[in-house]
Amino acid sequence: MVKCPKCGAEVSKPKKTWKMAGRPDKQGKRMQLEIGLYECPKCHATFREVLSKKKI
Repeated sequence: MVKCPKCGAEVSKPKKTWKMAGRPDKQGKRMQLEIGLYECPKCHATFREVLSKKKI
């Protein structure tokens, strides 16, 4: 469960998820990020949250 940054309500399921490559670190390795797009049921704000990270 993720909390809304505006009102603090808990949101259980993302509307959409996707994977993307993040910026490389000092050694040149990149991180694969899984990002979720959430919409708050109380204040209807949309926000993103990183769900997982792994080196690729």
